Amino acid sequence: MDDPHPQTGPDGARLLWFCAAAVIVGGVTGLVASSFRLVLDHLGTWRTDFVGWSHGHSAWGCAAFVLSCAAATAAAALLVHRAEPHAEGSGIPRVEAVVEGRAAPGRLRILPVKYVGGLLAMGPGLALGREGPSVQMGGIVAVAVSRVMRLSSEDLRILVAGGAAAGLATAFDAPIAGGVFVLEELLKRFDLRTTLATLLASGSGFLAARLVIPNGTVFSVASLEQPRAVHTPTVVVVALTCGVLGVAFNAAVMAGLHWADHSRIPVSVRAVAIGAAVGVIAWIAPSMVGGGDNLTQEALLGHGAVITACGVLALRFALTVASYAATTPGGIFAPMLTLGAETGLIVGLAATHLAPDHAPQAAGMALVGMVAFFTASVRAPVTGLVLGTEMTGSTVLLPPMLGACAIAMLVAMLLRSTPIYDALTARAANRAPSSAGTTVD
Repeated sequence: MDDPHPQTGPDGARLLWFCAAAVIVGGVTGLVASSFRLVLDHLGTWRTDFVGWSHGHSAWGCAAFVLSCAAATAAAALLVHRAEPHAEGSGIPRVEAVVEGRAAPGRLRILPVKYVGGLLAMGPGLALGREGPSVQMGGIVAVAVSRVMRLSSEDLRILVAGGAAAGLATAFDAPIAGGVFVLEELLKRFDLRTTLATLLASGSGFLAARLVIPNGTVFSVASLEQPRAVHTPTVVVVALTCGVLGVAFNAAVMAGLHWADHSRIPVSVRAVAIGAAVGVIAWIAPSMVGGGDNLTQEALLGHGAVITACGVLALRFALTVASYAATTPGGIFAPMLTLGAETGLIVGLAATHLAPDHAPQAAGMALVGMVAFFTASVRAPVTGLVLGTEMTGSTVLLPPMLGACAIAMLVAMLLRSTPIYDALTARAANRAPSSAGTTVD
């Protein structure tokens, strides 16, 4: 596999062959990830309809809905546990371990297990995001393409990163952020070959996804005013709060996984309990479950009251940690954005009440909080800035967003918090066989 025929030609031909592989990886990933996103959207609609039906059938309807959520979550957990343990969780840490050479590429059956398991877990409303599964499915597409095109192990790892970029670009309609995230977080380098592969895959993935989902930006944002110097105190409070909460979130997620790894409770029983709890919440308050895009959207429009937003923040924080501890397929990227947006909204609304003449718009603080929380947790500020801009189509608040990211990251560093994906990658690498001496199967 290290000396394939296509790699023996001139450097230009080898580079073109490699670029063609990157485009193919991106295109296939875009189709797979966009179909995954589309089915999830339909499942969300079905869940809402099911809740409406169950409310018309009293206790019996509630029981049917909650049991369905519990059964689907248990099925997702068992599918991963029995068929492919490496399909567990977000998938981003696993991809990062593969790119770094700390773990083997993994088996191709990760893709169908991740796809089906993700639908089973997120369909009932677990507070997980579609981006993690999309990233890992992109990585597995890259493994398959690399095998067919007989690329070297080094090129395989680069293409896995490219597939990850395409997956993220598709999940969030953010091709630039997809490429930047992989270069900043997964690869942590910007050499020409890796940058070329990542951007080609991300771009082709975005174009392919447009064939399935011809949408624009993920979120709409209120018409925002230009930032002013008097807004600085509020921005600083948002940044400090997001820094502390981002650190707390990382610690809570890892504590939940530690409990899951060492618990004597069977995987299926754990999943049933978590799925049933999510089902009860969904039956009472359907908008509180799922990936959280609806909540982020409301925050970015400035809708809500301080008390309500505080309740949403607390519930979503606990729900995300519990959902991830179920060890089913699903990411924490989108839920993090929701937590950040709610945090910014709370501070913005409070500032409006306390100092209405000097307070910035609450909607703007939700956007600032979204990128600041992400930066505190992941420690990838450039990705946060680009992602916030691409997902909303707004560039007005880039200066305060930049300052907030810097402050939030400083808080996380002073509190000695390990970036969430670094911590999860170390866990994935410790649970996986070394890539040395392995083959792609």
